Amino acid sequence: MASAASVLKLRADFSPLGDRQLFALGRAGNSAARDALVRQYMPLARTLARRYDRSSEPFDDLLQVSLLGLLKAIERFDPDLGYPFTSFAVPTILGEMRRYFRDSSWSVHVPRGHQERALKVRDAQERLAAGWGRAPTANELAEYLELSTEEIVDALQVIQAYEAVSLDAPRGSLAEEFTAYGDAMGHEDERYELVELDATLASVLAHIPPRERRILRLRFLEDLTQTEIAARVGVSQMQVSRLLRHSLDQLRELAQGRTPG
Repeated sequence: MASAASVLKLRADFSPLGDRQLFALGRAGNSAARDALVRQYMPLARTLARRYDRSSEPFDDLLQVSLLGLLKAIERFDPDLGYPFTSFAVPTILGEMRRYFRDSSWSVHVPRGHQERALKVRDAQERLAAGWGRAPTANELAEYLELSTEEIVDALQVIQAYEAVSLDAPRGSLAEEFTAYGDAMGHEDERYELVELDATLASVLAHIPPRERRILRLRFLEDLTQTEIAARVGVSQMQVSRLLRHSLDQLRELAQGRTPG
């Protein structure tokens, strides 16, 4: 930007119609004239940026967006149309701010039309709440904005997508016992591992002889001792012990994809 001295000199060279000349020069690409106008209307840009200072966006970023809108207004404004610059600059700057929030600041992607309606509803909520001293209902918002109640409800839901909530954020009121959102989320069920193991065993048990499958079932499903199993099957306890070891070795090898020895 030009120095303050050069800007003051430039303004001093102009007649009382200096603003008109500055706009004409600025539109023609004269950087000193454009800088003079930016300095003159920077308080307006700062004021409009502060309207959105309640958001999570850093104020410096908001001010940059507002100044970008001011530059666009300076480049497009035609003083010959006869209306004041501020009446053109304010909607131009606010439009730039809305585009910034619409395109850059949503935590979840939302269609553009829904974003614009949600921001419109949020602004109306704040205006009515400030004037009435209470939050407006969905029906009152619908009447105020000339929208259907369904559109208002949809917009209120869309507003929730503007900022992501931390999993550590508390749920419920402060009077309730503290619970974070993350505590309400599902967790991995340890029994899934048992389901996978059961499927693996079912496929490999088919390769084990029937008598040994029966011994395995009696030992690990019915929880019988080796002596009890021997009495059931009609073999000695030593044979049950040997058959169990052999069957388990076979299952281990089959589960690992090897052919039993």
